[in-house]
Amino acid sequence: MIANASRTTTRNDDMENVKSEQVPIYQKMTLTIREAAEYSNIGINKIDAMLKQPGCPFVLYIGNRKLVKRREFENYISGKVVI
Repeated sequence: MIANASRTTTRNDDMENVKSEQVPIYQKMTLTIREAAEYSNIGINKIDAMLKQPGCPFVLYIGNRKLVKRREFENYISGKVVI
């Protein structure tokens, strides 16, 4: 049993390995408001205000949390001259 104990890994160990391998922002499906601000060079407050607009095409709600759908956000920004 002692030999087996050294080989076993816990789920937490596996999750730590996944977290340490950061996914680049341009490959993520959804972004936090902070990531979207960094990615687009648009301020956090402006992005938050955009997400609050009715019918916003790039908002994704997970409970009370708001995420930005990256592709839809890119398409929205590329079609605008003024925000």
